Amino acid sequence: MSTSSSSPFHSNCLNNKVALVTGGGSGICYQITKQLLLHGCSTAIILGRRLQFLQNAAATLEKETGKRVLYFSCDVRSAESCQKAVDYTLSQTNGQLDILINGAAGNFLVEAKSLKPKGFKTVMDIDAVGTFNMCYAAHDALAQSKGCVINISATLQYGATWYQIHASAAKNAVDSMTRTMALEWGAEGIRVNAIAPGPIKDTPGMTKLSPDAGGDMMEEMVKEGIPLGRLGTGFDIGMAAVFLACDMSGGYVTGDIMVVDGGHWLFKPPMVERELVAELSRKVEKKSRDMKPTDGSIRSKL
Repeated sequence: MSTSSSSPFHSNCLNNKVALVTGGGSGICYQITKQLLLHGCSTAIILGRRLQFLQNAAATLEKETGKRVLYFSCDVRSAESCQKAVDYTLSQTNGQLDILINGAAGNFLVEAKSLKPKGFKTVMDIDAVGTFNMCYAAHDALAQSKGCVINISATLQYGATWYQIHASAAKNAVDSMTRTMALEWGAEGIRVNAIAPGPIKDTPGMTKLSPDAGGDMMEEMVKEGIPLGRLGTGFDIGMAAVFLACDMSGGYVTGDIMVVDGGHWLFKPPMVERELVAELSRKVEKKSRDMKPTDGSIRSKL
């Protein structure tokens, strides 16, 4: 259950690459940006809607990594805004763009019957339409560099998740776009993958979805709902992003949705407590051996 921050990757595995990251000013995507820079990216451009917030995040990232970090105000719901962000990136990097991270997202807890159409549309526009807008704007530059796209998805849509109809629908769309773009853009040398994080501690997303974040509710979820027995970290997601972005490790990976959740979405409560399994198995086996054949007078009517 290691949470070590010692990377298994070479510090220059992304040597001189340029990364453009939506939502890079906070949370998971901040950590992804940090790891991309620590593993060789020469420049990262972080996008968001709050300019002062981005400026502060960029300054902190530069201090932590010693690399060049730019920022640009962008609303991913607007195709025009996304194009301006890509144009700005290319103007600052001599036309270079190698890695696109689509992490801008909106979410909150709400029952389906209480969710207003406007709220549903907002989440779809940020997560799904925003992902498409950025990919569309960045396509030509990524084709030139033989670059890659990493979309940030989720596991909410694997089955059904309470109070998450909007985010589940949006992330389903992201998964579908990931696979379709991988199929269509592979011939141009563009790899398209996604990361589906589980519960990641100390992130805005976790705070929004768990009002008791860090308290008893969270501890209970860790113990009973995650097979690996701990919350994920930003470092966990950052390492997944480095793996997918690096041509040496992820160069033959495309169209994949990489789940990084400690087994959380697979979890089902056991039918029998672990310590009772062996005893119950013996009893069931003995009972099955002692059963008599079915009465021969009973006949099927079929």
